Amino acid sequence: MSNAIPTPSVPAPDILRCAYMEIVVTDLAKSRAFYVDLLGLHISHEDETQIYLRSFEEFIHHNLVLTLGPIAAVKAFSYRVRSNADVDAAEAYYKELGCRTERRTEGFVRGIGDSVRVEDPLGFPYEFFFETTHVERLHQRYDIYSPGELVRLDHFNQVTPDVPRGRKYLEDLGFRVTEDIQDEAGVTYAAWMQRKGTVHDTALTGGNGPRMHHVAFSTHEKHNIIQICDKMGALRMSDRIERGPGRHGVSNAFYLYILDPDDHRIEIYTQDYYTGDPDNPVITWDVHDNQRRDWWGNPVVPSWYTEASLVLDLDGNPQPVIERTDSSEMAVTVGADGFSYTRPEDKDGEASGFKLGNQL
Repeated sequence: MSNAIPTPSVPAPDILRCAYMEIVVTDLAKSRAFYVDLLGLHISHEDETQIYLRSFEEFIHHNLVLTLGPIAAVKAFSYRVRSNADVDAAEAYYKELGCRTERRTEGFVRGIGDSVRVEDPLGFPYEFFFETTHVERLHQRYDIYSPGELVRLDHFNQVTPDVPRGRKYLEDLGFRVTEDIQDEAGVTYAAWMQRKGTVHDTALTGGNGPRMHHVAFSTHEKHNIIQICDKMGALRMSDRIERGPGRHGVSNAFYLYILDPDDHRIEIYTQDYYTGDPDNPVITWDVHDNQRRDWWGNPVVPSWYTEASLVLDLDGNPQPVIERTDSSEMAVTVGADGFSYTRPEDKDGEASGFKLGNQL
């Protein structure tokens, strides 16, 4: 492991869940049409420079902030902690790590109180808060429930060049690994990490970074995702569907990846599984296994491995992107080795039939 991040002597904050993301968009009207008119997220507040959005079942002020700016990027990956004392703990924790921190008792955005933002050891802008404005939870407003309703913020996905380094840092912070991807040499390509008892609140994907791979919202059922696809087709927006719909191997979730007007990647996600027990087993996938990313074996488009959103420092400047030196997952998947396998026997070049009774 290169340049391991030390474990602070002070306690880590007690993180409850991923709570919201603040992204910079370059055209607020186009972004509003995408997130409100197309995806149906609900407006908590809007003005000339920002739109605050929440999902159907949320009671805190927002899950997504669209902030108008010159460069499309991410300003904050924000986590809710258990108490104000945990905001203090987060500040102390990152100061001991030598990270830059900024504390605002009035909050950085509307609807969020005392909070701290940090430039974390991986270069990501993290935020920790407890105080928030409560808004109407819409979970029984079936009169406004749309066929493709987004009901919860589910997770973030972060691109970093050194996944093992990032994994240890997030484990020290209190995250627990649920699934990962490795090769036969033990190189880790990705790790899924949780706080709220689902498959992940955030994931680390190996690649050039720090960058934001995607932010994900959940639906209740698969048919909600199909409806989004149908709606995008009817609106002649199918070119903004990057990948899917499909079923992941990792997480077991049904998924769809789409691109907003600034090419921020949004995942629509449903039907993963519970991971909250302390002895929940970690599932490790072979990087060559074709079913890890898509359970049906469909290939992944190259852009999904290579494209991602910039992230900003606390001054609002893009963080430099560092190249990954270990083999990338894309190189393993579509590079010199040619093919991934679906059935384990195929690793040895022996095609294996799937038996139904006595029939091949």
